[in-house]
Amino acid sequence: MRPKILAIAAHPGDALFTMGAAVARQIEAGGAGGFLSLSLGERGAPKAIPVEQYGRMQREAMEKAARSLGATAAFLSYPDAQIPFNEEITLAVCDAIRAERPDILLTHWSGSWHKDHQNCHLIVRDAVFYAGLATLARRQPAHQVRKVYYAENWEDASGFQPDIYLNIETVYQRWLEACDCFPMWRGQTGFFRYNDYYSSLAVMRGCLAGFKYAVALMSEPSQRMERVPSLG
Repeated sequence: MRPKILAIAAHPGDALFTMGAAVARQIEAGGAGGFLSLSLGERGAPKAIPVEQYGRMQREAMEKAARSLGATAAFLSYPDAQIPFNEEITLAVCDAIRAERPDILLTHWSGSWHKDHQNCHLIVRDAVFYAGLATLARRQPAHQVRKVYYAENWEDASGFQPDIYLNIETVYQRWLEACDCFPMWRGQTGFFRYNDYYSSLAVMRGCLAGFKYAVALMSEPSQRMERVPSLG
Protein backbone atom coordinates (compact mmCIF):
# COMPACT_ATOMS: atom_id res chain seq x y z
CA MET A 1 0.00 0.00 0.00
CA ARG A 2 1.19 3.51 -0.80
CA PRO A 3 2.22 5.71 2.17
CA LYS A 4 -0.29 7.76 4.13
CA ILE A 5 0.14 11.53 4.24
CA LEU A 6 -1.11 13.96 6.91
CA ALA A 7 -1.15 17.75 6.48
CA ILE A 8 -1.06 19.70 9.74
CA ALA A 9 -1.75 23.42 9.46
CA ALA A 10 -2.64 26.32 11.70
CA HIS A 11 -5.81 27.07 9.72
CA PRO A 12 -8.00 25.15 7.25
CA GLY A 13 -7.18 27.44 4.34
CA ASP A 14 -3.45 26.93 4.80
CA ALA A 15 -3.98 23.18 4.77
CA LEU A 16 -5.93 23.15 1.48
CA PHE A 17 -4.20 25.93 -0.41
CA THR A 18 -0.58 24.98 0.34
CA MET A 19 -0.75 21.24 1.15
CA GLY A 20 -3.94 20.06 -0.55
CA ALA A 21 -2.44 19.33 -3.95
CA ALA A 22 0.25 17.09 -2.43
CA VAL A 23 -2.39 15.25 -0.38
CA ALA A 24 -4.57 14.83 -3.47
CA ARG A 25 -1.62 13.47 -5.46
CA GLN A 26 -0.79 10.92 -2.75
CA ILE A 27 -4.38 9.71 -2.66
CA GLU A 28 -4.57 9.48 -6.45
CA ALA A 29 -1.41 7.34 -6.39
CA GLY A 30 -3.14 4.82 -4.13
CA GLY A 31 -2.24 6.19 -0.71
CA ALA A 32 -4.36 7.76 1.99
CA GLY A 33 -4.46 11.33 3.21
CA GLY A 34 -5.86 13.61 5.84
CA PHE A 35 -5.83 17.15 7.20
CA LEU A 36 -5.52 18.39 10.77
CA SER A 37 -6.26 22.06 11.47
CA LEU A 38 -5.20 23.47 14.83
CA SER A 39 -7.86 26.20 14.67
CA LEU A 40 -10.76 27.16 12.41
CA GLY A 41 -9.22 30.42 11.21
CA GLU A 42 -12.35 32.13 12.46
CA ARG A 43 -10.80 35.58 12.91
CA GLY A 44 -9.91 35.92 9.23
CA ALA A 45 -13.37 37.17 8.30
CA PRO A 46 -14.45 40.69 7.42
CA LYS A 47 -16.37 42.55 10.12
CA ALA A 48 -19.66 41.80 8.37
CA ILE A 49 -19.41 38.11 9.33
CA PRO A 50 -19.47 37.21 13.05
CA VAL A 51 -16.42 35.27 14.22
CA GLU A 52 -18.38 32.17 15.31
CA GLN A 53 -20.29 32.07 12.03
CA TYR A 54 -17.10 32.33 10.01
CA GLY A 55 -15.56 29.52 12.05
CA ARG A 56 -18.50 27.29 11.10
CA MET A 57 -18.08 28.30 7.46
CA GLN A 58 -14.40 27.40 7.59
CA ARG A 59 -15.08 24.01 9.15
CA GLU A 60 -17.78 23.17 6.60
CA ALA A 61 -15.52 24.26 3.74
CA MET A 62 -12.67 22.09 5.02
CA GLU A 63 -14.88 19.04 5.45
CA LYS A 64 -16.39 19.45 1.98
CA ALA A 65 -13.00 20.04 0.34
CA ALA A 66 -11.43 17.04 2.08
CA ARG A 67 -14.29 14.76 1.01
CA SER A 68 -13.89 15.88 -2.59
CA LEU A 69 -10.24 14.78 -2.50
CA GLY A 70 -10.97 11.49 -0.71
CA ALA A 71 -9.24 12.72 2.45
CA THR A 72 -10.23 13.05 6.10
CA ALA A 73 -10.50 16.30 8.05
CA ALA A 74 -9.95 16.79 11.78
CA PHE A 75 -9.78 19.89 13.96
CA LEU A 76 -8.40 21.05 17.27
CA SER A 77 -10.27 23.78 19.09
CA TYR A 78 -7.60 26.42 19.67
CA PRO A 79 -8.57 30.05 18.95
CA ASP A 80 -7.39 31.64 15.74
CA ALA A 81 -4.47 34.06 16.24
CA GLN A 82 -3.89 32.57 19.70
CA ILE A 83 -2.56 29.08 18.95
CA PRO A 84 -0.13 28.42 21.81
CA PHE A 85 3.11 26.50 21.83
CA ASN A 86 2.93 24.37 24.95
CA GLU A 87 2.86 20.75 26.12
CA GLU A 88 -0.94 20.48 25.96
CA ILE A 89 -1.26 21.16 22.24
CA THR A 90 1.97 19.34 21.41
CA LEU A 91 0.68 16.19 23.09
CA ALA A 92 -2.69 16.62 21.36
CA VAL A 93 -0.93 16.64 17.99
CA CYS A 94 1.25 13.73 19.12
CA ASP A 95 -1.94 11.79 19.88
CA ALA A 96 -3.36 12.67 16.45
CA ILE A 97 -0.19 11.42 14.75
CA ARG A 98 -0.28 8.17 16.74
CA ALA A 99 -3.97 7.70 15.89
CA GLU A 100 -3.60 8.47 12.16
CA ARG A 101 -0.17 6.78 11.79
CA PRO A 102 0.99 8.72 8.72
CA ASP A 103 4.21 7.91 6.90
CA ILE A 104 4.61 11.49 5.64
CA LEU A 105 3.79 14.82 7.30
CA LEU A 106 3.32 18.22 5.68
CA THR A 107 3.30 21.40 7.74
CA HIS A 108 4.40 25.04 7.93
CA TRP A 109 7.97 26.21 7.46
CA SER A 110 9.32 28.21 10.43
CA GLY A 111 10.18 31.36 8.47
CA SER A 112 6.80 33.02 8.88
CA TRP A 113 5.59 36.41 10.04
CA HIS A 114 2.39 34.73 11.27
CA LYS A 115 2.50 33.73 14.96
CA ASP A 116 0.12 30.78 14.49
CA HIS A 117 2.26 29.41 11.66
CA GLN A 118 5.47 29.77 13.69
CA ASN A 119 3.90 27.91 16.59
CA CYS A 120 2.44 25.20 14.35
CA HIS A 121 5.94 24.49 13.01
CA LEU A 122 7.30 24.12 16.54
CA ILE A 123 4.34 22.05 17.70
CA VAL A 124 4.67 19.57 14.84
CA ARG A 125 8.43 19.29 15.30
CA ASP A 126 8.03 18.27 18.95
CA ALA A 127 4.88 16.19 18.33
CA VAL A 128 6.73 14.04 15.79
CA PHE A 129 9.41 13.41 18.41
CA TYR A 130 6.84 12.54 21.08
CA ALA A 131 4.84 10.34 18.70
CA GLY A 132 7.88 8.16 18.05
CA LEU A 133 8.99 7.95 21.68
CA ALA A 134 8.06 4.43 22.78
CA THR A 135 8.67 5.24 26.45
CA LEU A 136 6.08 8.06 26.39
CA ALA A 137 2.85 6.37 27.45
CA ARG A 138 -0.28 7.64 25.69
CA ARG A 139 -3.55 6.03 24.60
CA GLN A 140 -2.08 4.96 21.27
CA PRO A 141 1.22 3.14 20.70
CA ALA A 142 4.26 5.01 19.42
CA HIS A 143 4.55 5.76 15.71
CA GLN A 144 7.57 6.91 13.71
CA VAL A 145 6.90 9.42 10.91
CA ARG A 146 9.28 8.65 8.05
CA LYS A 147 9.40 12.03 6.34
CA VAL A 148 8.45 15.64 7.11
CA TYR A 149 8.07 18.29 4.39
CA TYR A 150 7.33 22.01 4.61
CA ALA A 151 4.80 23.56 2.26
CA GLU A 152 5.26 26.75 0.26
CA ASN A 153 3.09 29.46 1.82
CA TRP A 154 3.13 33.16 0.95
CA GLU A 155 3.13 33.90 4.71
CA ASP A 156 6.05 31.54 5.43
CA ALA A 157 8.51 32.65 2.75
CA SER A 158 11.52 33.74 4.84
CA GLY A 159 14.31 31.22 4.28
CA PHE A 160 12.10 28.77 2.38
CA GLN A 161 14.36 26.78 0.06
CA PRO A 162 12.50 24.09 -1.90
CA ASP A 163 14.30 20.92 -2.84
CA ILE A 164 11.30 18.83 -3.95
CA TYR A 165 9.09 19.57 -6.96
CA LEU A 166 5.97 17.42 -7.05
CA ASN A 167 4.08 16.93 -10.32
CA ILE A 168 0.40 17.75 -9.66
CA GLU A 169 -0.89 17.92 -13.25
CA THR A 170 -3.35 15.07 -12.80
CA VAL A 171 -4.91 16.57 -9.65
CA TYR A 172 -4.53 20.28 -10.42
CA GLN A 173 -8.16 20.97 -11.38
CA ARG A 174 -9.53 18.80 -8.59
CA TRP A 175 -7.38 20.65 -6.07
CA LEU A 176 -8.55 24.06 -7.37
CA GLU A 177 -12.19 22.94 -7.11
CA ALA A 178 -11.57 21.81 -3.53
CA CYS A 179 -9.98 25.15 -2.67
CA ASP A 180 -13.02 26.91 -4.13
CA CYS A 181 -15.09 25.50 -1.25
CA PHE A 182 -13.57 28.27 0.87
CA PRO A 183 -15.16 31.74 0.77
CA MET A 184 -11.70 33.29 1.11
CA TRP A 185 -10.29 31.51 -1.98
CA ARG A 186 -11.30 34.16 -4.49
CA GLY A 187 -10.79 37.07 -2.12
CA GLN A 188 -14.43 37.33 -1.09
CA THR A 189 -13.61 37.73 2.60
CA GLY A 190 -10.28 39.52 2.50
CA PHE A 191 -7.69 41.42 0.55
CA PHE A 192 -5.55 38.53 -0.66
CA ARG A 193 -6.27 36.76 -3.98
CA TYR A 194 -5.42 33.21 -2.93
CA ASN A 195 -6.81 31.74 -6.14
CA ASP A 196 -4.60 33.83 -8.41
CA TYR A 197 -1.52 33.38 -6.24
CA TYR A 198 -1.57 29.63 -5.69
CA SER A 199 -2.85 28.64 -9.13
CA SER A 200 -0.12 30.80 -10.72
CA LEU A 201 2.50 29.48 -8.30
CA ALA A 202 1.73 25.94 -9.47
CA VAL A 203 2.36 27.06 -13.06
CA MET A 204 5.64 28.77 -12.13
CA ARG A 205 6.92 25.78 -10.13
CA GLY A 206 5.89 23.54 -13.01
CA CYS A 207 8.00 25.61 -15.39
CA LEU A 208 11.05 25.19 -13.16
CA ALA A 209 10.46 21.47 -12.70
CA GLY A 210 9.61 20.58 -16.29
CA PHE A 211 5.98 19.75 -15.44
CA LYS A 212 2.78 21.50 -16.42
CA TYR A 213 1.89 22.13 -12.77
CA ALA A 214 3.91 21.47 -9.61
CA VAL A 215 4.15 22.31 -5.95
CA ALA A 216 7.45 22.99 -4.22
CA LEU A 217 8.26 21.43 -0.86
CA MET A 218 11.18 21.84 1.49
CA SER A 219 12.60 18.73 3.13
CA GLU A 220 13.37 18.56 6.80
CA PRO A 221 17.16 19.19 6.79
CA SER A 222 17.92 15.92 8.61
CA GLN A 223 16.34 14.00 5.69
CA ARG A 224 18.77 15.38 3.12
CA MET A 225 21.76 13.30 4.17
CA GLU A 226 22.75 10.73 1.57
CA ARG A 227 24.76 7.66 2.54
CA VAL A 228 26.71 6.36 -0.45
CA PRO A 229 29.65 3.92 -0.72
CA SER A 230 31.39 6.09 -3.33
CA LEU A 231 30.90 9.09 -5.58
CA GLY A 232 31.64 7.23 -8.77
